[in-house]
Amino acid sequence: MTRILLLGGTSEASALARALAERGDDAIFSYAGRTGTPVAQPLPTRVGGFGGVAGLVEYLRAEAITHVVDATHPFAAGMSANAVAACDRAEVALAALERPEWRAGKGDDWTRVRDIVGAVAALPDSGARVFLAIGKQHVDAFTAKPGNFYLLRLVDPPETPLPFPDCAIEIARGPFDVASDEALMEAHGITHIVAKNSGGTGAEAKLTAARALALPVVMIDRPATPARRVLNSVGAVLDWLGHGADRGV
Repeated sequence: MTRILLLGGTSEASALARALAERGDDAIFSYAGRTGTPVAQPLPTRVGGFGGVAGLVEYLRAEAITHVVDATHPFAAGMSANAVAACDRAEVALAALERPEWRAGKGDDWTRVRDIVGAVAALPDSGARVFLAIGKQHVDAFTAKPGNFYLLRLVDPPETPLPFPDCAIEIARGPFDVASDEALMEAHGITHIVAKNSGGTGAEAKLTAARALALPVVMIDRPATPARRVLNSVGAVLDWLGHGADRGV
């Protein structure tokens, strides 16, 4: 019997959850718990971490999981690495549902950097008005350049004040559209954008808006993940699950 653990948090994970529910598959949806108001899913849902690799191994065995689909955010590298290690240890089949990276096109002005530190270094020391489109986890790094204005777009209001002398918050959940993103950037006089190369369509509008407004983008590359089977569509995952996939890459 196939029993699936779907590690979610992306629009692709939600699409897969709907497909699994429609097929009547035995599956559990897992949220990391970083969002206070996660999107409701048509599958039994758990929220929170597993307690590292050992905790995930214990969970896989206790729940008799046969297949894990990692459809977490491309920057959730810790969870992805834990999933690879735990599935190997528990002898559970693993595949990642991974959306392709964004690529710069004609009219784009991108500076690609390896990490958050590189993104901070790529910004002016002062006087810039930055759309910090990276979520809330790593904003503290940008306090190294307090002379800039920072606009953050978050799903949930922050529990504590932002650590910047000059900033603004937009509370919104994607997907976003180009016209609204252009209007947002113009309203705040944005001069620079910092983004993670998440891929997908839900947050791509800001890049199209940046191109239209001739704004430079600091693009943070995805972190490295261990070798694993990577699938690029819901259909490919369903095919993999339907054929009793073997374990490994």
